Amino acid sequence: MSVEPRVNEQIRAREVRLVGPEGEQVGIVPLERALQLAADVDLDLVEVAPMARPPVCKLMDFGKFKYESALKAREARRNQQQTVIKEMKLRPKIDPHDYETKKGHVVRFLKAGDKVKVTIMFRGREQSRPELGFRLLRRLSEEISELGFVEASPKQDGRNMIMVLAPHRATKAAAAETIAAKARPPREPREGDVVTAEAPAEAPPAEAEASTAE
Repeated sequence: MSVEPRVNEQIRAREVRLVGPEGEQVGIVPLERALQLAADVDLDLVEVAPMARPPVCKLMDFGKFKYESALKAREARRNQQQTVIKEMKLRPKIDPHDYETKKGHVVRFLKAGDKVKVTIMFRGREQSRPELGFRLLRRLSEEISELGFVEASPKQDGRNMIMVLAPHRATKAAAAETIAAKARPPREPREGDVVTAEAPAEAPPAEAEASTAE
């Protein structure tokens, strides 16, 4: 089903409330008169509020309007940040070296603007000591507090304990700027720019030709 507005002869109303190309109110006029005014200024008559009584129509360049609308929609999709949730699993009695490695991954995820679901996995008798998981998650949240915050507090889920970390707004904005900078085309050299070039490597000296003497 088309969602495009009716244009020119597609409009069915007998009379319309006409708006000029600069947004000025012309008033209620017969459809034939509105079409004639559009033709006089080489513009289209576009029905912008079909449910109004009478419907509201505006004089505009419909082709240009569609093009600019498509550009705005594309830009909005480009700027829209998708929420990505990474997962990091830890054991309550994790080795210090492994903990630092896992924390490094969490930091990298947050810097990239992603959320992180941190899961503590309990096994056997560890399930009777949930405080170990709480303590580990609290330590992690404190150590990454400059980059993110606890969006979902630790809670027990069967044999696991789960906490969700989210990047601060500034961290997410920095990640978006980094992505945009990478996608931005390189700037062309301008007049006044100093361009340096590496000198070509000198060729190795040619070996002296061996002389043959009898």
